[in-house]
Amino acid sequence: MTENKEPPFIPLFIGGAFRPLTTDTTFDVRNPATGQVVEHAAAASAQDCQLAIEAAGNAFDSWKATTPGFKADIFRKVADLIITARFQEKIIQTATQETGVPPETGALTNITAIRDYILAAAEGPYEAKGEILPSDFGAKVFVEKRPLGVIFIISPWNSPLGLSLITTLPALAAGNTIVHKTSENSPGTQLIAAELLKEAGIPDGVFNVIHTAKEDAGSRVAEIIAHPLVRKIGFTGSDHIGRIIATEAAKYLKPVILELGGKAPAIVLNDAKIDVAARGIIAGALLHSGQLCLSTERVIVQREVAAKLIECLKAVASKLKAGDVNSTDARLGPLFNENAAKEVVSMIKEAVDGGAQLLLGDLKHDGAFVQPHIVLGTKPGTRLWDRESFGPVITIAIVDTVDEAIELANASSYSLTSSLWTSDMQKAFEIASRIYVDKVNVNGMTMSSEPRFHQEGKGGSSGYGKFCVDSFLHTQLISFQDPEKQMFPLVDF
Repeated sequence: MTENKEPPFIPLFIGGAFRPLTTDTTFDVRNPATGQVVEHAAAASAQDCQLAIEAAGNAFDSWKATTPGFKADIFRKVADLIITARFQEKIIQTATQETGVPPETGALTNITAIRDYILAAAEGPYEAKGEILPSDFGAKVFVEKRPLGVIFIISPWNSPLGLSLITTLPALAAGNTIVHKTSENSPGTQLIAAELLKEAGIPDGVFNVIHTAKEDAGSRVAEIIAHPLVRKIGFTGSDHIGRIIATEAAKYLKPVILELGGKAPAIVLNDAKIDVAARGIIAGALLHSGQLCLSTERVIVQREVAAKLIECLKAVASKLKAGDVNSTDARLGPLFNENAAKEVVSMIKEAVDGGAQLLLGDLKHDGAFVQPHIVLGTKPGTRLWDRESFGPVITIAIVDTVDEAIELANASSYSLTSSLWTSDMQKAFEIASRIYVDKVNVNGMTMSSEPRFHQEGKGGSSGYGKFCVDSFLHTQLISFQDPEKQMFPLVDF
């Protein structure tokens, strides 16, 4: 008989210690595939949040004074630790339990694709370079870049460890200290960031982690933003919550970095290699069941190759099934909860009811599971075209000209990424300059990226600002005057 084990407790990390709450309040974390409770997590009180901010504030002066080499060594140790068998096993197991993600996807989004970002962060402490300015007044003028202080960062569940590290390491590299709030869906995986940094030797108080129950999140976040020690806020998540965060920060005129949603277009031209494009589009659309801000959501194809592309897309997508990855041969996991699954199906049904054609899919959800869907003929003005679905669905539009394709690609309030499929590289350069997005991946997935290029929305539903070292520094001018040559207004003339 199998023994029922009590789910583990996920503590806070404050002042260098994994610690219990000041109260006994916890919340349950459930596996979205099974509905089973997999963890009990500490629900931070207002006092816990205050303690985390104070710990970060107390650690700031010493951390900003540490050498670039000291900081870089810590990040390199994290990069080494994350690929050890011990940490890999823990990361994959925890991410799979919390989010239902297939193990290979959990490894890709939280380890394999992240290690290069950690190594790039190790170069960050050397990026805070000043300059010497020429002076019209005969002074010696220097400009230095300095860290801001305590940074409050909120990262999401869909790449829990990966995004926790990508968003916090640049701020740490710049010499700031961190209060990091996890998602209520993935506190265990995100807390591993603290375990990695602690084992790598980060000083106490430099990096602090809190979890909040969903019902408390709004008030806790507002309290932290309002605290005078908090100098800047970074948020990764939905544009709906991003607007709330920005509004709250605006009350105190505090700067915010917002990395929000995506509705990435894939443009397929007549001269594209269609079989490769189809594989790249489906991979970009269905990885993590479409729950990534860089997921391919809109396909815009020229008419001459549309039928062939649709045939290939259906063939590739139909081989991928959603289900419990621990008990079936499914390659796609669940959406993060059943309500999300309902919302995705609702968007698809609305489009079909409005005249779009369902090419693949059953217009159903089974709990949090949604099978891959392909829809043809959705137009701007409908939710499936305009809003991020965050699910395993793509919508296809057929056009005649390149100009039409570009116009449709830009018919969105999102601006994170795109892909362009063509064999003409000269044409690719010309088209890329006309697509209003942060990244254009030619003959590659929409989620392709470079660790040393920091993603940035261009406003609207994709947000603004980027998680790079320079975003967490302020400039200060220091001017040295010659006291023997000084003439002061009012008193000397």
